[in-house]
Amino acid sequence: MLITSLKLKNFRNYNELKMDFNRDINIIYGDNAQGKTNILESIFMTSIGKSFRTNKEKELIKMGEDYSKIEVEFLKTDREGTIKIELSDKKNVFVNGVKIKKLSELLGNINIVIFTPDDIGILKDGPSKRRRFLDIFISQLRPNYVYCLNMYLKALEQRNNYLKQIKIENKKEEFLDIWDEKIADYAEKVFKYRLEFIDKIRREITSVHSIITENNEEINIEYITDFNSKDDYLKKLKISRKIDTLKGYTSKGVHRDDFNIYINNNLVNIYGSQGQHRTAVLSLKLSELRVIHNEIGENPILLLDDFMSELDEKRRKNFLNNIKDTQVLITCTDKFELEKLNYNVYNVKNGKIK
Repeated sequence: MLITSLKLKNFRNYNELKMDFNRDINIIYGDNAQGKTNILESIFMTSIGKSFRTNKEKELIKMGEDYSKIEVEFLKTDREGTIKIELSDKKNVFVNGVKIKKLSELLGNINIVIFTPDDIGILKDGPSKRRRFLDIFISQLRPNYVYCLNMYLKALEQRNNYLKQIKIENKKEEFLDIWDEKIADYAEKVFKYRLEFIDKIRREITSVHSIITENNEEINIEYITDFNSKDDYLKKLKISRKIDTLKGYTSKGVHRDDFNIYINNNLVNIYGSQGQHRTAVLSLKLSELRVIHNEIGENPILLLDDFMSELDEKRRKNFLNNIKDTQVLITCTDKFELEKLNYNVYNVKNGKIK
């Protein structure tokens, strides 16, 4: 899978941009706040349909302008295509010139794996960051997952609202049965997708981590959820009604899912060194890359935002040995050279590229 070209109009700090990419490695360097990450963000948008930096899409439109446009040409083993996104008062997305009605029609056209400086905190920070990792990963390969997750979250919001009405307005508790049944249906679907992909990561992460650490460490991943089956979950919801009513929110469900990573049987986010955190996240991302390859028969595009600075020379070398036959876009502050590899170098300065 390749991105062959990118066009931007009024996106972030770019008036207009046209880039053609090397099929292997593309190094985009320059000082901070010049627009390097904006390039990766625009490509991420054409894959996932949203930014990885903001939920406010108006921020993506260049200051003083009333619209923005992103257009990407891509190539897969069985086809070529274009994705175009127009942002103004609303967002319009076109796949091969046809305007789509649902996000699921965009997902899976361009598969990506992204690594940003914030991702170092996937294991250190709270569960929401780990759930977000899973959500982005799964949605690219199972577009229906996004629908199930959104429906679950909507039903959850309605149940939480009704819990508050029970507490404040003395509404009847038995009407919670309606919302319990609804969220249990979608919770089961979300749980099955997550369980499937945690298992897929587990099958890949052991060998990936062994290569990166030269067999010096053993890694494991554990899925944490209070969902076992629909019937069991409905019982848990009923048992927790009193406490949920007091709190005003639902205390049980897949919205609280998490996963743990262990190195040599020690929990990384508690006992891991800074180096082990970096290596564990690196192994997680490379496992994601492998799973996507296994699913679609080709490698996704790898977006590395200011990533090389997070790795020492040894980890950088091991990493590059794991991404052969993968198109990579790397942003960094300093230009660097890669021995015996095919790559292009682009210099970004104030929204312009050489």
